[in-house]
Amino acid sequence: MKTFLHQLRGKRTVLSVCLIALLSASAFAADDLSAALAHTRKHVATFLDQFSDVKCTENVQQLRLTKHGKVEYKETSTFDYLLIAQNTADDLDLQESRLAVNTAEHKKSASLLVTNGFAILELIFHPSYQNSFTFTNGGTELMDAKLLMRINFEAVKEGKSPTALLLRGREFPLQLMGTAWVEPDTGVIHRIVATLAEPMTDLGLRTLNTDVHYSPVKFNGDPQVYWFPTDAEIEVETPRQHWRNIHHFTKYQQFNVSTQESVKTQ
Repeated sequence: MKTFLHQLRGKRTVLSVCLIALLSASAFAADDLSAALAHTRKHVATFLDQFSDVKCTENVQQLRLTKHGKVEYKETSTFDYLLIAQNTADDLDLQESRLAVNTAEHKKSASLLVTNGFAILELIFHPSYQNSFTFTNGGTELMDAKLLMRINFEAVKEGKSPTALLLRGREFPLQLMGTAWVEPDTGVIHRIVATLAEPMTDLGLRTLNTDVHYSPVKFNGDPQVYWFPTDAEIEVETPRQHWRNIHHFTKYQQFNVSTQESVKTQ
């Protein structure tokens, strides 16, 4: 599954998905970074299994901004959201499902941005993608009452990207760089910020900035604590347009789906 950006012009269409205190940067050694990456890789693989066993409510605000950053048009939509994950031998097979609960009436003259998949931007650390990035120690920072490791990442040229721009029916991989705040002993990710490693001015994409927050979630009768996305903000600029989309994920619920197959004999 890739994270996608779509530009929406005119009539709404259905689009599918094919991401406090600064302390010493020397607090963690290189060996600690390697250990933290190993924990994070394991955490993200587990996260995908857990995240595909829940559903939630997703509220999306699509904002079109003026050149001075003021909101000139806004739409708000609500969806029942779930991630569908299937294991394949060669690659991840992930799809987002959105069932509209409430959507605003779209003005034909309004040009908006559609953003999908940023709830799972931590795929950057998944075993399928981790070799496509370089990682460096960014020091430590106190966040959410915990001392977290700042892991800086940058895409390797020609590496496989978990994110893409969908433009006129074609996919253009996005090469990202940024920082993740990680619990070094568990691999739990609290926050990821990312931007373009290089401008994509040939495609009209001047800047892209994304900020995703993850928070603990507990379910009745289940002692385990799960870390799921709660907020994702994506801001994009082209030479003529400026957008900001804000995703909120709430009301997580567990569910189980079971299937049974039988073969009829004659």
